[in-house]
Amino acid sequence: MPHRLEPLLRPRSIAVLGASERAATVGRTTIENLLAGGFAGPLYAVNPRYQSVCGVRCFPSLAALPEPAEQVIFAVSDERIEAALADAIAHGARAATLMSALVLEQDQDPPLRERVRAQIQAAKLAVCGANGMGYYNFEAGVWACGFQTRAHVRGGNVAFISHSGSGMCGIVDCEERIDFNLVVSTGQELGVTMDEYLDYALDQPSTRVVGLFMETARNPQGLQRAFEKAQQRRIPIVALKVGRTELSARLTMSHSGAIAGDDGAYQALFDRYGVQRVADMDQLATALIMFAQPHAPGAGGLVSIHDSGGERQLLIDLAHDAKVPLTVLTDESTRQLQTLLDPGLPPVNPLDGWSTGGADYDVTMQQCFSALMRDPGAAFGAVIHDRSATGGIFPVYIDYLRAGHEASGKPAFLVANRQGTGADPQVVTTTRAGFPVLDGVHSFLQGARCLLEFRDHAARRHEALEPVAATALSSWLAQLRSGNAIDEVTAMALLNEAGLPANPARLVESAAAARSAARELGFPLVLKSAMPGIHHKSDQDGVRLGLRDVAALLNAYEDMSGRIGPRALIAPMVAAPGVELLLGMFQDPQFGPVVMLGAGGLHVEALADVAYALPPFSAEHAARLVASLRIAPLLHSRRHRQPLAVDEFCRMAARFSSLLAGLGPRLAELDLNPVIVHAGGCTIVDALIVPGSALGNAAQRPETLAQRA
Repeated sequence: MPHRLEPLLRPRSIAVLGASERAATVGRTTIENLLAGGFAGPLYAVNPRYQSVCGVRCFPSLAALPEPAEQVIFAVSDERIEAALADAIAHGARAATLMSALVLEQDQDPPLRERVRAQIQAAKLAVCGANGMGYYNFEAGVWACGFQTRAHVRGGNVAFISHSGSGMCGIVDCEERIDFNLVVSTGQELGVTMDEYLDYALDQPSTRVVGLFMETARNPQGLQRAFEKAQQRRIPIVALKVGRTELSARLTMSHSGAIAGDDGAYQALFDRYGVQRVADMDQLATALIMFAQPHAPGAGGLVSIHDSGGERQLLIDLAHDAKVPLTVLTDESTRQLQTLLDPGLPPVNPLDGWSTGGADYDVTMQQCFSALMRDPGAAFGAVIHDRSATGGIFPVYIDYLRAGHEASGKPAFLVANRQGTGADPQVVTTTRAGFPVLDGVHSFLQGARCLLEFRDHAARRHEALEPVAATALSSWLAQLRSGNAIDEVTAMALLNEAGLPANPARLVESAAAARSAARELGFPLVLKSAMPGIHHKSDQDGVRLGLRDVAALLNAYEDMSGRIGPRALIAPMVAAPGVELLLGMFQDPQFGPVVMLGAGGLHVEALADVAYALPPFSAEHAARLVASLRIAPLLHSRRHRQPLAVDEFCRMAARFSSLLAGLGPRLAELDLNPVIVHAGGCTIVDALIVPGSALGNAAQRPETLAQRA
């Protein structure tokens, strides 16, 4: 069955409404681009002022065309757009491209954008835009863009879909090392959303990698389906997601009408599907170049060769920061290098191969790089040198790449320590031949990280989950449906039933009840206020720790009940030394429940050391999240008398995620803070459960969560 977007991205005929002979106008440049791209179908210019535009016959109106055009590209003012769109729909067009902003100075309510959106939806029209730059289907020869671009070739393997028009052009128009098959500036997505373009790109046999410049997900479920499709087909996606900060998110809303989702939820989404995230456009372009080359990485990490000891040391530092593993060479590789290197040069990776020179120097460098690449722990290799005095590359460097690849079959990259140029014909030719020439070690290392993480994600897709008993899930659902507030005692009981190790607790409302609970639980004890509405107990001096006898307990209870109220909770004191962690969840308005995992306790907000995941996930994934925390070294510190039960915490986090997946939107918040990880296991010390109906909007940003201690 043809894809829904065929009339838009591969139309059989096109009419350009507002075509013009005036230079540098959208109406003229659109015609020029369609001609330059070699559009093979009927092409019509529409403007009553001309007989022809750029040699293309011009008609006075859509109604005057000899046949209905399958797609209409609009190059008319926003004052005319409503009537023109109505004409196109009546004409029988199945698709349209709108590049204008749809903003009128003296507009009415609803504004023009919403009126146009209603027209599009009523007609079920496939529309690119508005407020975008159009699109290029280079594979089909459809250059539906009203702005100038460079020369392009057919036969590309990179798709690029961008919410930002300038973000699209900033790479497509300037980066000759990337050959694209499809590029789309989605704009306001009035008729087609990013996930639909992504779905189309994934169906193209030529697509090897997809880049995304994202502001938001206007169809979150569709985006997840597209990510799943990419995962199944093992097509990497590289995403530059903007809106990470509060200011950036606000500007995103005003710029394109998008509601920027919480960044933690997006990171969790990317991790779930192996989408590789980059921080800027340099990194995005570099990663696309590296994924587009035809050779698959091997096992292990990076090997590299240098002609400088200092620059070799710099690479070691930067690779550590980028979390790119450097291969530790086998004894066999070390022996091979020893026979090749000059005295005083250590046979290690990264390798400084600079010698005293001589006629055989370049051959020796080739042999050294080949030895590095043959190592079984080498995933791919890089020749990291400086550019020549004019910014070009020395041809012998390309010989190093070819020798290393021929010896191993693995990807090989030429990387400038600082910068070079992507417009050098030799650079472009070498990159297209499968040996990318890249600028800057930092961007290269981010691309290397993406290649390694995508490889590893594909290998771990079937990790086992930690199930939650059906009876426990039923208890949670019954409690949530009851509409009753869930106190901490009930929360702890529910957690234990779900296999989550919560500290047992007793609710008391008198000194006599406190004394009775103490006899049952034994000392030492913790006393906490349980008065309704108090979530931040520590802020109210509502927590007393380490109460060792009845007198201490009763004194503390008398003070707390007098200041705050008689309702309190008594629980055993967790005496084992350990580290306080956090498990929490919030409802994201786009992607549903999101798990937070990180440093816990009183200073959780100040530390802000958390990782995010979409439930459910495996214990192995939880372990990777824990390893990403700044607090991770503390969990494995030798200062602990015995190893802490970090593995048990990871299994607990996985079980927690399975519970949340079963409960779906019925929870607004679930906050376990702190969870004490000690040598004997894990203990949930405090818990807060907020049913979904307890908040006017169940979506809750994570900075409002988990500050309960």
